Amino acid sequence: MEAPHQIARWTRQIAAVARSDGPRGLERAARRGLSAWIGPQAERWPVKPEDIAAADLKKPRMPATLPIEAGDPMVLNWVMLPPSAGSGGHTTIFRMIRHLEGQGHQNRVYFYDPYGGDHRHYARIVRSYFRFDGPVLPLDGIMEAAHGNIATSWPTAYAVYNRGGPGKCFYFVQDFEPDFHPAGAFAALAENTYRMGFHGITAGRWLSERLEADYGMAAGYFNFGSDTTDYRRIDFKDRQGVAFYARPGTSRRGTELGLMALQLFAQRFPKVPIHLYGGAVGALNFPAIRYGHTAPAQLNGIYNQCRAGISLSFTNVSLVPHELLAAGCIPIVNDAPQNRLVLNNSSVRYVQPTPHAIADELEVVSHMPDFDSISASAAASVTHSSWEAAGRDVEKIVKCAITMGGKTRADYGAEC
Repeated sequence: MEAPHQIARWTRQIAAVARSDGPRGLERAARRGLSAWIGPQAERWPVKPEDIAAADLKKPRMPATLPIEAGDPMVLNWVMLPPSAGSGGHTTIFRMIRHLEGQGHQNRVYFYDPYGGDHRHYARIVRSYFRFDGPVLPLDGIMEAAHGNIATSWPTAYAVYNRGGPGKCFYFVQDFEPDFHPAGAFAALAENTYRMGFHGITAGRWLSERLEADYGMAAGYFNFGSDTTDYRRIDFKDRQGVAFYARPGTSRRGTELGLMALQLFAQRFPKVPIHLYGGAVGALNFPAIRYGHTAPAQLNGIYNQCRAGISLSFTNVSLVPHELLAAGCIPIVNDAPQNRLVLNNSSVRYVQPTPHAIADELEVVSHMPDFDSISASAAASVTHSSWEAAGRDVEKIVKCAITMGGKTRADYGAEC
């Protein structure tokens, strides 16, 4: 009796999907079912289990430090997951590395790769896309001695904790990574890295304040820069469109919410062009120009066709609002303490994270009178927010922590 019951249930489900979503809906449902059936039955760990087992946080690691005088160049080991071209997190890391190289400091890059990828492929990306000419090495054992060993994500923090040679341990924190995972083991393992005794270098003040308040972690921060070389305002009078940075599969970027808002907006203003970039978004109920992964030169052209751009972030701020501002496009951002604190820009429009509120704000910005002067003001607001200044801040944080050797914020003088 069970088999006929199941067949009847599946038949009713197929008919319901066909009625509501049509043939394309049936195709999508079939693809999802097939993917779930043939896909891996266990989630791949983003960190090597042996590194989790080796990290006994009850026994804090106290590495030896290398002597350095105040004016001496530093030697730094950066431990990172292998990058893809265009990765925002890696873009910021290599901006800091290039600044440090320009100041005479030596940098080494170590790949921590729990997935066993091809090292030469990723090293080529580092050379060609991120323009780094220093050593790029696989993290197979203990790193070479350095003044500082810098973790750049929660999996790499375990690698630095276990495999760092002599040198002070740092943690380059660009987001609150426990929130990348549902409540459970991976979220807990990510959170534990803030208890490893590393010195934090954070993207924006929100993260440094949170790490110090919640985990007692000494941390300095750098302000986001604005890339006014790749992103700049063009004197284009016929701005009509709206843009959205859509990242399906990255829940903290609120893709589903943004697409629902755009559907409402498109119903009200069907002639306004909608530009989508970042990732493939699948079937839509409104017309849109799709770009997928987009290089900066093309992206600046998109921004300069738009009056407004949606940038949603439910953890730390992304780079997108700064790019939009530099191009004279008004960012519409979900209202949250971290977004207001880090952006700190009066040209940003903050909204409650509901489809109707976002669509309403798109309507307001799209119909602002004298938009040309509003656009010019937005672009001017970020002309002094340089990545060079951010690089100087990172250099100062690292130098102070290495030369002064403190473990908590109270151990450092005002100059740090």
